[in-house]
Amino acid sequence: MGEFQIEDYKPSKEFIEIYNKLKLEDKIGVIDKGGEGNIPVLSANGKSLAEAWENSLICLWMNGCFIHTEYDKKEDGSGEYFPPSKDCTMVMVVQEPLSEPYIHRSFPGGLEDLEEYRQEVLDGIKDPWIRDPNNPDDKRWEYTYHERYTKYKVPGLEETINQFDKMAERLAKSPISRRVQMVTWQPWMDMEPEVLDPPCWQSYWGRIPRHKKGMDPFLYTDKEGQLYLNINMRFRSRDAYDAAYMNDFAFILLGKKLAERISEIRGEEVKLGRFLDMSDSYHIYGRRFDDFKERFIGALFNRTFEDRTWTMEFAQELFDEAKPKIVAKVKRQDEKYR
Repeated sequence: MGEFQIEDYKPSKEFIEIYNKLKLEDKIGVIDKGGEGNIPVLSANGKSLAEAWENSLICLWMNGCFIHTEYDKKEDGSGEYFPPSKDCTMVMVVQEPLSEPYIHRSFPGGLEDLEEYRQEVLDGIKDPWIRDPNNPDDKRWEYTYHERYTKYKVPGLEETINQFDKMAERLAKSPISRRVQMVTWQPWMDMEPEVLDPPCWQSYWGRIPRHKKGMDPFLYTDKEGQLYLNINMRFRSRDAYDAAYMNDFAFILLGKKLAERISEIRGEEVKLGRFLDMSDSYHIYGRRFDDFKERFIGALFNRTFEDRTWTMEFAQELFDEAKPKIVAKVKRQDEKYR
């Protein structure tokens, strides 16, 4: 990457024009600008996931601070980690999570990667890759998200906890409860220094108000109106450019699956409402700045929003074509781990 200079990564005049337009439309915001030792707190929203994610990166690039991470390359002789990341605390809202266009073409990956990640989070296809904690020579994964929310382990308990089922059952019984969430963090293990990769995803909270048409801005809890599952999701650390879109793609579909399960239990339709995504650290790694400028920002200048996105309808055929390839890939890896 060469010698890092902050001046090389200041937003251009054209970028600032895009940012200011979004700010006037209330699509992005600065909750706290940071500075003087404080990390900025930013916000972004959009009707679809593609729009909200794009707006979050624009806001981060404009307002984020430069800060080093434990994963930066340590420069020889200087004792400094280099280059720094662009970072903030981010609150992102997807207003209609299942609306189109669902897919943003600038996420670093392909549609096969997206389908594989969906299966990893929703179906647990990589749960067999989790290491045996009693075997120090086992170098497989520490966890998967699917394993943590369907088979949560607690010391002293023989049985694991299926948090997804419990969340569905509890919300079906009491939709307006404020107590219902899934968590991944296991402090007796995840805070230990020998754990190299503790979960980034922390919690998934849900609540279900009713909406009575024509009565905005009020939300009702009586027997009239449509039920909407609202989700709040929190990550402690988030690679905004390389991972956040894929995370949200899968976790919104998990919300859809949860809404469908609650509907079955209640015998009443529950739709997926707004999806809130909070990241304690929402960052772009310094080593990825050049790629981000070329691919993501370049697309902002050279393509319309329609040309920067795909619909699920367009992608579904490619997802279906990828499924047997993913099965074969996972099987090959399973055999290596045996």
